[in-house]
Amino acid sequence: MTYDYVIVGAGSAGCVLAHRLSERSPARVLLLEAGGPDDSPLISTPAMMGFLSDSVFDWRYRTTPQVHCNLRRFFWPRGRTLGGSSSINYMVYIRGDARDYDEWRDAGCPGWGWQDVLPYFKKAETNERLGEPFHGRGGPLNVADLRFQHPLSVMFLQSAESAGIARNDDFNGATQDGCGVYQVTQKNGERCSTAAAYLRPALGRPNLTVVTNALACRVRFDTRRAVAVDYVRHGKAESAEGGEIVLCGGAINSPQLLMLSGVGPADHLRAHGIDVVLAHADVGANLQDHLGAALRYEITQPLSLYGVTPELRQMVQELYDRSRQGPLTSNVAETGAFLKTDPSMARANLQGFFVPYLLTEAPSESWRPTSHGVTYAFYVTRPASRGRITLASADPLAQPAIDPNYLSDPADLPQFIAGIRQMREVLAKKPLGEILGRELGPGPDTETDEAIGTYVRERGSGTVFHPVGTCRMGSDANAVVDPSLRVRGLEGLRVVDASIMPTLIGGNTNAPTIMIAETAASMILAG
Repeated sequence: MTYDYVIVGAGSAGCVLAHRLSERSPARVLLLEAGGPDDSPLISTPAMMGFLSDSVFDWRYRTTPQVHCNLRRFFWPRGRTLGGSSSINYMVYIRGDARDYDEWRDAGCPGWGWQDVLPYFKKAETNERLGEPFHGRGGPLNVADLRFQHPLSVMFLQSAESAGIARNDDFNGATQDGCGVYQVTQKNGERCSTAAAYLRPALGRPNLTVVTNALACRVRFDTRRAVAVDYVRHGKAESAEGGEIVLCGGAINSPQLLMLSGVGPADHLRAHGIDVVLAHADVGANLQDHLGAALRYEITQPLSLYGVTPELRQMVQELYDRSRQGPLTSNVAETGAFLKTDPSMARANLQGFFVPYLLTEAPSESWRPTSHGVTYAFYVTRPASRGRITLASADPLAQPAIDPNYLSDPADLPQFIAGIRQMREVLAKKPLGEILGRELGPGPDTETDEAIGTYVRERGSGTVFHPVGTCRMGSDANAVVDPSLRVRGLEGLRVVDASIMPTLIGGNTNAPTIMIAETAASMILAG
């Protein structure tokens, strides 16, 4: 069968497109997903997200050794199931600062300024508490206030306000600055991924076909027109023809598939024995990600999530099973702040998350606490460092080489140093400061800029799961896609996912990726 649209990747963008393209048109839509179904309670139960990374629902990526981070290889979770990373993330609903999108527009992306994209954010959203002028009430994606807040999270907000940080009850409203409780993509106490919000309601449509466990290997071309996707399913080679091919694999998989298909840096492709369909030097370039750092403290009271007894665990599970209430509805990173390390800055340059348990010290990949404590994890919102995705092999089953090139730009590290100094002062305020014990990271002896910088390089906590930029959108000749998200120099091929972002927005990237897909669907349906 020939489809009108073949969508590769049923993640945050792919599920949106599958819903919208099959919603009001007779078009035949095929959605291919490399992973399996999203039917595990580990996905639907919010507080279980710590068990999803490095599981069957994850691509289990690792970076190349990072030159500026003590040659460490970082753990890079990416969702491999229906819903993609929206099925394994921390569910934080953040759009970024309005000026982020105006910068896209001004850099050669007409139609992508804040006033252009705000209607698509609102179209996607049903916000249980907030409404006009910034929020929607009729979209598929449910955005809710958390049903549970840990007492330590409440204490963090009180300490932040004691330090002079203003309370913000809507990080996606008029201003992003301040401290507050994060809204989350949940509905009725369960995760609201794009699979739950967009795909599931569309599954009964006769013009939508969803194929799981289908690993895309190559886009096939007739001269310069994309005509089909070759994929492997259960060890068998298959192919799907489409009038338009839409890549929704994300910042890693979309450039990888383009290169496997002969679209990318010519010398690099030839080195792997791949015939060049279109030489495009910037496929895989412009990789940006939020590198995390953390302050870790013991606490003098047994209040954190460490040491939960089997009896209490059973009570919590029964409460959740009975009413979808209680600690299992938490995303754990319940509260946080957007802060400036310099008051003269126009926008917050740090985003942080307070965690009511003691994260293990990097480079450990375990999330489980080992004693009572708290963690404040944060990142620089708009890092200057740029990396790249390249092929490690022409084998589509092999992982690509992921090099975020963390801390390569000298502008980034001083912001981490300033952030650690700033948050030490905040966390020391009452009431949280009254129960803080030893500072385990960076540690009380880590005082100079040099020592704090060394700590970030050697013990920075790694990705905060926001890779973007590797199929950059723009109007210039070097951009991979144009502002309509068509791959430059080719026909019948678009990229619709976080890889098209010219620059990383100041915040979590799931909501912006959903907005990108809503915008793209409108463009595609408009012809």
